[in-house]
Amino acid sequence: MSKESASLGIGRLLIAVYAVFAVSATARASFQLLTKFEEAPLAYSLSLLSAVVYILATVSLAKAGPTWQKVATYSVVFELVGVLSVGSLSFLAPELFAHASVWSGFGSGYGFLPLALPILGLIWINKSRKSF
Repeated sequence: MSKESASLGIGRLLIAVYAVFAVSATARASFQLLTKFEEAPLAYSLSLLSAVVYILATVSLAKAGPTWQKVATYSVVFELVGVLSVGSLSFLAPELFAHASVWSGFGSGYGFLPLALPILGLIWINKSRKSF
C-alpha cells in the first residue's frame, strides 16, 4: 500500500467517524431540546452546537480544495476550543451542567473521542495540506 493510499484511507475513516458523531449528536440534541430543554438548557444547547460543528467538519473534510480545507481547519479548531472550554467548565462549574453535553468532561461520556477527534483532524488536515 502506498503512502498516499494509506493517507486516503485514514482520511476516509476520520470523515466516517465525524459523520457518525454528526448524526448521533444531532439526534441526541434534537430529542433533548424538544423533550427536556428546561432541565438543562445550556448543556442541550451546547450539544446542538457540537452537532452543527460535526456536520460542518464532516462536509468540509470530505470536500477538496483550499477553500474547503480552510473551512475544515476553522471548524475543527472551533471544535477543539469547544471541547477544551466546555470540558474545563464542566469541572470548574459543574452546576452549569446538570446534564452532560457531548463535550462535558472533555467527552468522557464518549470515551474521550470528542477530545481526540479534533486533534486527529488537525493532524490529517496538516498532512493533506502538503498535497495542494
